[in-house]
Amino acid sequence: MLVNGEQGNLISIRDRGLLYGDGVFRTIRASQGHALYWPLHYQKLQLDCTALDIPCVDFASLSVELNGLLLKHPDGVFKLIVTRGHGTRGYAPPTTVEPTHIWGVTPLPEYPADWVVRGIKARMCRLRLSQQPRLAGIKHLNRLENVLAGAESNDAEVAEGLLMDAEGNIIEGIRSNLFLVSRRNLVTPDLSRCGVAGVQRDRVMAWAAQHNMPLQVRDVGLDEVMNADEVFVVNSVIGLWPVRELEQRRWTDFPVAAQIRQYLDEQDAE
Repeated sequence: MLVNGEQGNLISIRDRGLLYGDGVFRTIRASQGHALYWPLHYQKLQLDCTALDIPCVDFASLSVELNGLLLKHPDGVFKLIVTRGHGTRGYAPPTTVEPTHIWGVTPLPEYPADWVVRGIKARMCRLRLSQQPRLAGIKHLNRLENVLAGAESNDAEVAEGLLMDAEGNIIEGIRSNLFLVSRRNLVTPDLSRCGVAGVQRDRVMAWAAQHNMPLQVRDVGLDEVMNADEVFVVNSVIGLWPVRELEQRRWTDFPVAAQIRQYLDEQDAE
């Protein structure tokens, strides 16, 4: 682990990331010494920092640190956290900000191999996401809603939970972005009020543009998900998982998801 570029695992007890969740993060998969789509992750990091008015560490410095870590950990999951840094008591941010940045590395998680092709079992979460447009799309450190949603079930056969907002719109998975194929359209939920806009979501949207597949970004209800031709979830660690089962609904064929997965895998291998 690196803290501000130095080996270590300690931060100040006055760090605002610890006190208030005042910061952002990215999760990056490394394979054979290569951090997949690191520039895209940095762009997201920079945008999120800007939205919270936190100075973002420059790309060159972070890249040097990342490359050093990749020499020791060529395969794994890298988590980069940027906080507003040390502060005094009170919510108001300090006038002078010296951000803290932290690199953590963990092994790649092991999942059943058939989830990639056969699909996963998912569930609907009871927790409803709150709406806060100022934070919508941002991968900020306050993930208590996801923690509580994840605690609702300990069924090892259920790979993901889907989250709705207070108005009943499907927003995302606990740890993933959601897509469905409906009437020859690719559809993904609108994240302008809540939710996290991930790098893998952007890549799937790029695939749609390159392959002339109509893409709709809009509100999605539960009935539409249940009646979709295909449903799948994506993130930077798992790649793409089709959903084969959600509550009482079953799917067996995922032709569009298979095309997109092949595209993502081929790009990852480049």
